[in-house]
Amino acid sequence: MALNQQQMDACDSSRWDFSDLSALFLNCTLKRTPELSHTQGLIDISRGIMERNGMRVDVIRPVDLALAVGVYPDMTEHGWEKDDWPTLYNTVQASDILVITTPIWLGEKSSVCTHTIERLYANSAELNQQGQYAYYGRVGGCLVTGNEDGAKHCAMNILYSLQHLGYVIPPQADAAWLGEAGPGPSYLDDHSGGPDNDFTNRNTTFMTWNLMHMARMIKDAGGIPAHGNQRSQWEAGCRFDFENPDYR
Repeated sequence: MALNQQQMDACDSSRWDFSDLSALFLNCTLKRTPELSHTQGLIDISRGIMERNGMRVDVIRPVDLALAVGVYPDMTEHGWEKDDWPTLYNTVQASDILVITTPIWLGEKSSVCTHTIERLYANSAELNQQGQYAYYGRVGGCLVTGNEDGAKHCAMNILYSLQHLGYVIPPQADAAWLGEAGPGPSYLDDHSGGPDNDFTNRNTTFMTWNLMHMARMIKDAGGIPAHGNQRSQWEAGCRFDFENPDYR
């Protein structure tokens, strides 16, 4: 999907270098590739801004993968014959920015989205080299599409989940498009008005730039400072900024 003139002008006038950053969009549509995904249409705007700024961007539909059900890092160790999650997790960890995207069904994020977040949770207890939780130092956001109500509800749930796992959530880290109440066109359908909706385009643009700026700041700072948030140190008896009786 082509960017509009305002979006292209913002990219062309940028003085920031994002070319060493990468992003991953997890499109939690219920439709397998290559079936049309309306959520993908909204992803393409954000992706286009990132790519115009030199970023590497991947888009994956979890529904295309054999993701076992469960909250362990590798469910083949718990009775499942196949689990593609360990491979997808490596892609997640290689990305500075993670954007979880979903359609709305019955006012909720999709079942695939819930499943994907559960699998992210499976690795949340792992630690990075500084003894922090595994997702520290990465930035998260979300996109939501639908022709029924529930966008803010879905965004609240997704963004809460991401920050709970360790992702940094910048200002205005979500965007959405909703059609008219009742049966009607979806985002990419003819005459939906979705791709030309100024409110959605504005919020998608703001979200994308905020994700890039925050990821730039965190990467330049070497990640989230490792003090007061290291599980490895806590379990060793450290009580940050308080006298530790074990070491008197």
